[in-house]
Amino acid sequence: MPHSPELSQQLADALSAKGLDYRPRTHHLDQGKPLYINRLIMEDSPYLLQHAHNPVDWFPWGEEAFEQARLQNKPIFLSIGYATCHWCHVMEEESFESTVVSDILNQHFIAVKVDREQYPDIDQAYMTAVQMLTGRGGWPMSSFLTPAGKPFFGGTYYPVATFIELLTQIHAAWGNQRELLLQQAQQISDAVDAVATAQQQIRDLDHTVVQAAVDRTLARYDARYGGFSGAPKFPNEPLLLLLLQSYHNKPNSALLKPIAHTLSAMAQGGIYDQVGGGFHRYSVDDHWLVPHFEKMLYNQAYLSAVYSRGYRMTGHRLYARVVRQTLDYALREMATSGGMFYSATDADSEGHEGTYFVWPEQEIRKLMQPEDAEFIIELFGVTKQGNFEGNNILYLPIALDAVAGRQGISLDELLARLDPLLQTLRHYRAQRPAPLTDTKIIVAWNAMLIAALVEAADSLDETKYLEAAVRAARSLWNRARPSQGTLWRVILNDRVSIPARQDDYVHFSEALLALYDATGEPHYLAQARELAEEMRVKFTDTASGALVMGRDNLLFTHPKDAYDGALPSGNAVAVGVLSRLAVRTGDARYLEAANRIVRAFADSINRHPEAYAYLLAQLDQMQHGESGSYRFAAGGAVKIKAVLTGAQDRMSLNLDIAIREGWHINGSQPLPKNLAPTEVRLSNEAAWHLVSIEYPEAELRSVEFDSNPLALYHGSVPIRVELSSRNSEITEPVQLNVQLQACSQEACLPPEVIRLTVFPKHDVPK
Repeated sequence: MPHSPELSQQLADALSAKGLDYRPRTHHLDQGKPLYINRLIMEDSPYLLQHAHNPVDWFPWGEEAFEQARLQNKPIFLSIGYATCHWCHVMEEESFESTVVSDILNQHFIAVKVDREQYPDIDQAYMTAVQMLTGRGGWPMSSFLTPAGKPFFGGTYYPVATFIELLTQIHAAWGNQRELLLQQAQQISDAVDAVATAQQQIRDLDHTVVQAAVDRTLARYDARYGGFSGAPKFPNEPLLLLLLQSYHNKPNSALLKPIAHTLSAMAQGGIYDQVGGGFHRYSVDDHWLVPHFEKMLYNQAYLSAVYSRGYRMTGHRLYARVVRQTLDYALREMATSGGMFYSATDADSEGHEGTYFVWPEQEIRKLMQPEDAEFIIELFGVTKQGNFEGNNILYLPIALDAVAGRQGISLDELLARLDPLLQTLRHYRAQRPAPLTDTKIIVAWNAMLIAALVEAADSLDETKYLEAAVRAARSLWNRARPSQGTLWRVILNDRVSIPARQDDYVHFSEALLALYDATGEPHYLAQARELAEEMRVKFTDTASGALVMGRDNLLFTHPKDAYDGALPSGNAVAVGVLSRLAVRTGDARYLEAANRIVRAFADSINRHPEAYAYLLAQLDQMQHGESGSYRFAAGGAVKIKAVLTGAQDRMSLNLDIAIREGWHINGSQPLPKNLAPTEVRLSNEAAWHLVSIEYPEAELRSVEFDSNPLALYHGSVPIRVELSSRNSEITEPVQLNVQLQACSQEACLPPEVIRLTVFPKHDVPK
């Protein structure tokens, strides 16, 4: 790869800066030194750095690559992947390390490498094109572009012989049939743009669409193994969160059964790391046993949130255990010294997938006392022949609480024996060569985990998770937000890069709102508003009101993140953030912005509601109330928290209303009597009987707009409600309506009714 003297020196300096411990990832070495260096050595993506010593003369995404394509009149070969992608590693080994392949690419193409986690908008645009061309997508994604960046052909992984043949054919076509390829590129680009245009058709949303999404999801429920698809099985967090939201509003056993079955099946399966905690990305089989062994930060975040809500709604202690183990894994193995979090760990180690995580039976027997080894072998389904390439993926054939019941002991007694043995296995496993860690810090994914930590702190009464969330948010803000108007997406080796995309803005805003709710600190609300306002300015498509993923000037289109995938769509998260901001600030502009996003996708939502599960969960909260522990009224001036405790048939509900300074609400017996009282009413009287209710005594005060004394509540208002269940065998959540009217010193707001669904507070296992 002949380079200019200036570029050659830059590459040599970048290599030297890596230090003496640097190990080039290539077979092309001379006494330990790489024979090839390309521009990727100067990048800050672990994925790109993996390819810095390929003989392929890679360019990063940027103006230089497109300029060279125009000057040399060559097509662009665009390869998109990520650092922990198994088949990306395979194609690297087979093709990008091949001098035969590199000779063709270097002579006839401009080769560009992109980390999809750094540039989700670029990935989305070309993935749409590849799916149109082939009917499927995946990574590595291989696309062929005109010098203007428009795709004319594409696919995913290609075996080396097929890839060489494809490169040869495209080179010949570029020479002989260029006009045809340019026409095809324009047609594909127009088709990709048409997808975005179709999303802008404003329609009315069918009022039954949330229930339709729930019904369609339940129709796909796997009653045998749990989940909502066949193999490969993904956790599908957006679908689970929609079902949990629906159950929160309308608790019923028909909905709870598939939720609980799926959560329990995943927690018992090999997709869950039974030794170290945390979830692998997906299961390759129907029954959650054999995972694809990558661990992604976003899965830890959203599955922690799913299990936190599952625990809050069911009291299933093993769900709380999953939350604790998953977050402890993230804090232990994915956290930086500053409290932020790495992106992922690889599936491969020692040249094979899953090696780090699997166990030969004899290894367990050698590691511990015979009776302990037998206990672990029986508990986790270990056999001599194994269940994965001669080794064992640990899983739970029988749930832990059922095992305890069979042994005639309590679950606490079983866990007291199990946990020290798991620690032994984990410490032993840590001595193995570990899978690669993608050490880049992505703002959006860190924000997801911050929000999950806050939720777990509340569900589990665990202050360390809130402290970790506070620390991570402070570090993330200080590093990625150097000034107003600037947010960076990626931090690697303390260096920031890549302007933030829409998902970075919206997830960070969501995390800050969670911290505001939990702490009451006003600066979190101010920061959340700041990011949300900036997001709207930078990313709003004025024609539709929806948000584009990014504004990259080199990209031939600006896609919108509309459908849920492994993660909720950026527009869905924005609906939730904007609607929550409206409730907490009283600013109606946020609610209108949220509604515009919903209307922008309404036509597609009506046709495919299950593809918009997370957006519909946010819409359901807008219509029926949020499902978290805190509710707000009076434009954020009033904050309500309800806690339900007690025995199954007799419960106490503690309702605490916090009123901002300068505001008040009417007492339960207002003066004059024609004012709206603060009043708590039970709405599911078929399940609960109201035994008694105790309001605090109001304070008589005069206000500027009324010279007569008024009976008012200020500051903190505790209301105590005693309830008894009408069915001693089933404890439904308590559903109630809180009526209040809030006033400042100048004027009164209209009376409001806040609907609350309160699940019993459970004893939290440590």
